[in-house]
Amino acid sequence: MESIESNLKDISKYLHPRVVRAFLRRGFKELTEVQRKAIPYIARGENVLVIAPTGTGKTEAVLLPLLSKLLDDKVDNGIKILYITPLRALNRDLLDRILWWANELEFKVAVRHGDTEPRERVRQSKEPPHMLITTPETLQAVLSGRRLREHLKHVKHVIVDEVHELAEDKRGIQLSLALERLRYIIGSDFQVIGLSATVGSPEEVAKFLAGMGRSCRIVKVDIMKRIDIRVVSPKPEDKDFELAEKLYVHPEVAVKLRFIKDLLNRNESILVFTNTRATAEVLTSRFKVWNPDIPLGIHHGSLSKISRESAERSLKFGGLKGLVCTSSLELGIDIGRIELVVQYGSPRQAVRLVQRVGRSGHKITEVSKGIILTMDQDDTLESIVITRRAKKGLLEPIEIPRKPLDVLCHQIAALFQIKRRWRIDEIYKIYSRAYPYKDLTPDELVEVLRYMHERYPRLAWVNFEDGVVLKPRRTRPLYEYFFENLSMIPDEKQYIVVNIQDNTPIGILDEAFVAEYGEIGVKFVFRGSLWKIEDIAQDRIYVRPIDDPTGAIPSWVGEEIPVPYEIAQEVGKLKRRIERAIKEGIPPEQLVHSLSQNYFISEEDLLDAIKPIVDQVVLGYPVPNDRRVLIEVVEDFIVVHTHLGTLANRALARLLSDKIASLIGMSVGVQQDAYTIILQIPYIDRYYGSITR
Repeated sequence: MESIESNLKDISKYLHPRVVRAFLRRGFKELTEVQRKAIPYIARGENVLVIAPTGTGKTEAVLLPLLSKLLDDKVDNGIKILYITPLRALNRDLLDRILWWANELEFKVAVRHGDTEPRERVRQSKEPPHMLITTPETLQAVLSGRRLREHLKHVKHVIVDEVHELAEDKRGIQLSLALERLRYIIGSDFQVIGLSATVGSPEEVAKFLAGMGRSCRIVKVDIMKRIDIRVVSPKPEDKDFELAEKLYVHPEVAVKLRFIKDLLNRNESILVFTNTRATAEVLTSRFKVWNPDIPLGIHHGSLSKISRESAERSLKFGGLKGLVCTSSLELGIDIGRIELVVQYGSPRQAVRLVQRVGRSGHKITEVSKGIILTMDQDDTLESIVITRRAKKGLLEPIEIPRKPLDVLCHQIAALFQIKRRWRIDEIYKIYSRAYPYKDLTPDELVEVLRYMHERYPRLAWVNFEDGVVLKPRRTRPLYEYFFENLSMIPDEKQYIVVNIQDNTPIGILDEAFVAEYGEIGVKFVFRGSLWKIEDIAQDRIYVRPIDDPTGAIPSWVGEEIPVPYEIAQEVGKLKRRIERAIKEGIPPEQLVHSLSQNYFISEEDLLDAIKPIVDQVVLGYPVPNDRRVLIEVVEDFIVVHTHLGTLANRALARLLSDKIASLIGMSVGVQQDAYTIILQIPYIDRYYGSITR
């Protein structure tokens, strides 16, 4: 192995001697690949996007050169490094990690978010840290405060952690505008560094990170060759029918629970990813009914902070051997070494599969191992397609929202915290440099300003002839609007669930579930256990744990993971290949032997997955595929089989339902997924001719 001396030889010239000594004292034996690649560019002051999996040393790749610059800069006046993460939990982990370096190198670091104590906030405003760790929403609030805004004028470096998580939604768009506003406040540019998991379009993420007219270096470490993924579809045995009766589930679910339990026994630590919080709750609750002593916990975003942190610690220090979780653990929260990742059901996207499986084999030298446990034949076909694409590095591109005007309106309101009078061309110059607004036209900006001017209460006073924008005289509505819309996370009324025995919060429920089930005496599943509602007071639901195997399953808004067009199309292409082979007389056994060379699944499971297609071809029925749309009429339903993916089918379903509703003068029921659109039409026989013309 390369010695630490030779490993550091070419890089140490970019680092302060104290940082090099601290690196060695920390126990590191060598620089990782991403550190060797990234440190020179970061040290030279370039904007850099670092793409590498968890456990490769991304954080140190950024910290080492920036802390060296901090030591070189003797002036102790204000915040020099701004570190932005998408989750408070990441802030907590990051602070624990950086505090060692802070003590060793004698610099100050602090965290700022919504839960920061008032005393700590005052201290930060009077004695600013050298490095401030925060979230996008808290940055908005910090920029609105006079004292901290002054301290932020000294920022030289901005780090955006898990930037891929922000680039695809309005939280990230808001952040991109906030960083342009920060550049205006400072009066000069700063270095920006992004840390990202593997993504399908790194160039787009780099442009999003740096903004228009600024270059950004991409440093990428490939992980594909170190991922081992299998697709498995276990079949129920006699003992699974007995287990199903005990657990009040279908035998198809019972066999998967038994499969997961076997994996738990054979591995030191596992993560079981589900696509929804409801599924995570069902699985965990069934394990507890089976055996309360099974060392498996639960982790998702609707559990209380105390519950999540307890689960993380228990897994890290051996109290648990596994967690059933959602996307809440996709990001780099420290949970210790994970030996295996299980994906319960299709992961829907190749990039999501890579990120989830990448949580196992935490060290860069280790193989990341994952198993996809499929639900049915269609789920299996989708999963093998996704696995093939993941292994080949064919990841879905990041889709950055283009110039959302509601976010722009909010960020124009934020400008009035800096000064009262702006010119329209001045606002345009600042915000059109954010990459999501590169195509913003002056006319579109004027329309947003017109809305702000004509709205009641007014958010801005605009003289369109002179091109001047003024802060309104009544400032209270302006500030209310700004702070009420500080978060771009969709607003859904939620209820805090409280354990009445010790008055501790255990999580939150959405209004839709509470509206249906929120009555005293109702039993429901939460945190993997059964609870009974004892009392409801305003926004709190008081519950008591009970020993009961059944209860309502909560649901939460916005959980669906869309299947991309590319995935749906390849599933259709695979079906077309199977149909053609069967028509040519190729035996199914021979066909699956050929297919299994490219797809990571046993021949037995693949033969089961293609059976419905084989049967359909043998009976002489057409099979829908990437080139064929199949339409069926069954009683009052029209079923459209497509391979367009979730979003395209959603748009097509709305278009069809609206068109048919306008033809017949009645509402049309509609459901859709990535492969099917179902339209329920009253009196379809009467209107069939009009609809099909």
